[in-house]
Amino acid sequence: MSFEVSIILFGGGRMGSAMLRGWIASGIGPGAIHVMTPRPDEALLGLAAECGVRVNPPLTARAGQAVVLAVKPQRVAEIADQIATIATPDTLIVSVMAGKTIADLRMLFPEVPSFVRAMPNLPAAVGSGMTVAVADCSAGQRLLAERLLSSTGAFEWLDDEALMDAATGVSGSGPAYLFYIADCLTSAGIAAGLPAEVAERLARATVAGAGAMLAPDGPSAEQLRRDVTSPNGTTQAGLEILTADGVLMGLVEQTVAAAAMRARELAAA
Repeated sequence: MSFEVSIILFGGGRMGSAMLRGWIASGIGPGAIHVMTPRPDEALLGLAAECGVRVNPPLTARAGQAVVLAVKPQRVAEIADQIATIATPDTLIVSVMAGKTIADLRMLFPEVPSFVRAMPNLPAAVGSGMTVAVADCSAGQRLLAERLLSSTGAFEWLDDEALMDAATGVSGSGPAYLFYIADCLTSAGIAAGLPAEVAERLARATVAGAGAMLAPDGPSAEQLRRDVTSPNGTTQAGLEILTADGVLMGLVEQTVAAAAMRARELAAA
């Protein structure tokens, strides 16, 4: 994939580094990427040195720049003046900050005309991310944003920005829920008598393998569940516990709702 614009990434934390790794893995030339962060850690500096990405270089206004905001929402006001000095009429700001709406971004960066609000997730670091986004920009900039964001995995446009908080609760925060499921499976395996290291390997491989079967163009999760569940077999016995009285479904709904609510709270902060 070739990019003819410069990409300025503000933020070198977990999500910023995940996106950076995804961009490099997808073939975006490191010379096009600049990372701006006040306190780069050793991991980021090592990644930048390995890939040839520049960290905290002098920045100048340049046509076609894509500015990606991967800082904490509480810190975005700190970089507004810096962005103002490099913005041009065709600058595109892509925000991956939870809770910050396009209206918020317009107030923070009045000199920038074009915005995309996106929510990626951590598997972007291994090219298996899920990113959702809404756009308020030209068709060409929308295409640029899609090329940039889809370089780290699956991508979905939303027509209604009001849906972003729900999407954050499902896919933005979702990997952590599945990591917790793997942790629970490990603990359950140990309780059932497996050695701890064996239980962990089984749980990790099982969750990863099941996830790989959920390809976008493959069978539904419901169909896959049915396929693996033999009548009166071991899987059915386990599922009867998980699905009893809809308790787990209710917990998952509450989990997503809580994450979505926190996204709305961040917007109001």
